[in-house]
Amino acid sequence: MLSAPVYDEMRTPDGSVRAHYGAFADWLERTPPDRIAQKRGEAERIFHRVGITFAVYGEQSGTERLIPFDLVPRIIPADEWTRLEAGLSQRVRALNLFLGDIYHDQAILRAGVIPAERVLGNAQYRKEMVGVDVPRGIYAHVAGVDVVRNDEGRYCVLEDNLRVPSGVSYMLENRRMMMRLFPELFATCSIRPVQHYPDQLLENLHAVAPAGEERPTVAVLSPGAYNSAYYEHAFLAQQMGVELVEGRDLFVQDDTVYMWTTRGPERVHVIYRRVDDDFLDPLAFRPDSMLGVPGLFGAYRAGRVTLANAIGTGVADDKSIYPFVPDMIRFYLSEAPILDNVPTLLLYRDDDRASALANLEQLVVKEVHGAGGYGMLIGPASTAAEREAFRQRILAAPERYIAQPTLALSTCPTFVAAGLAPRHIDLRPYVLSGRQVVIVPGGLTRVALREGSLVVNSSQGGGTKDTWVLANSDASDGMTQSQSQC
Repeated sequence: MLSAPVYDEMRTPDGSVRAHYGAFADWLERTPPDRIAQKRGEAERIFHRVGITFAVYGEQSGTERLIPFDLVPRIIPADEWTRLEAGLSQRVRALNLFLGDIYHDQAILRAGVIPAERVLGNAQYRKEMVGVDVPRGIYAHVAGVDVVRNDEGRYCVLEDNLRVPSGVSYMLENRRMMMRLFPELFATCSIRPVQHYPDQLLENLHAVAPAGEERPTVAVLSPGAYNSAYYEHAFLAQQMGVELVEGRDLFVQDDTVYMWTTRGPERVHVIYRRVDDDFLDPLAFRPDSMLGVPGLFGAYRAGRVTLANAIGTGVADDKSIYPFVPDMIRFYLSEAPILDNVPTLLLYRDDDRASALANLEQLVVKEVHGAGGYGMLIGPASTAAEREAFRQRILAAPERYIAQPTLALSTCPTFVAAGLAPRHIDLRPYVLSGRQVVIVPGGLTRVALREGSLVVNSSQGGGTKDTWVLANSDASDGMTQSQSQC
């Protein structure tokens, strides 16, 4: 599909192993293929037994599917992670300031940094949130930022996910699986831990409880067992030691939220919600919603309960707002962006639209509200008929689309039917905002398992890998996983 050179995470262009992959490459060379095959089968059986699946909507064959897991980790050296961590923290701080601003003073709009109509007319902008104060000014308590490495080896941000970002359970289960299958690897290398993520998440949720609550009660609000990420909802609730609830388990009285328990009603102070804005409260949003809690928004507006993430965060992860994030960083933080965006054409602009329509075969076109790899045109892999269909869609509603160059995403060796082969990957680190911004060292590495494919989404045939961030000798995460050095 791509003629441009591709950055290989494990090997240099001359075929030699990169230094940070040295210990793993030596282990791989020494390990018999039949043992690798045995461990791959064991991993699949364990994932099936534990029930680590996701739902695929619209499939006739069934609703549950196992996410393919690959045994070759994505390894990030300490110095690269240090820069990534700084760039991600900077980005999420700016996005939180942007959200607070557009629902209050709107200084960035008055300054003309972002066209006001792009924000105020956005489908994800919630007028109901104007003037509503949120604890610590934090809107995106959990952010999943999609990062790719281009052909030059430079990390770029591809997308911001600030509504209900998913996938962190797979990050944790992938690490658990690798430690179980290959303990010798973790005795050889100093790999920074990720298993404290649920503790850190709970601490950050406690930090944004309504003022004066010393022992806040936290609950995870799920749409229910038929949701595609239900496994993750249950997993995180169990790991944090909090209740997993659905809308029917909660009620509001005197602007206060309670959950039903065997001991009677119990007040809830913080809700980590995995339900979209529209369905949270039938009295405030969609009246036909059976997933939400009547009166929840009133309690939220009164400051009696905290919702994580806040209502209205979707405007900041809209793909038509994404190109302006570097400007947000400069405006709010007076800093140069550490991580670059991918160059993006906004197709509501006449010049950008003309350029995109003239070069559809070279571009990736995305719906601004699209997700899961759906609603995309990958130009180099498309047919003339597909490009013409997208041309007509763009002409009919140009504000609904953006276009980006087709990136030569980096590759990582991956086990396929024929053995090891390069497959394209991305990375979703998870950024937590509470008393401070915290990022566990790693993230979810997604891999496009189909040869030549650039689409890593699980719903489009993608899989996952464990992500190893190597520690400096002075690194400390408050937990030990392996104190040996590579």
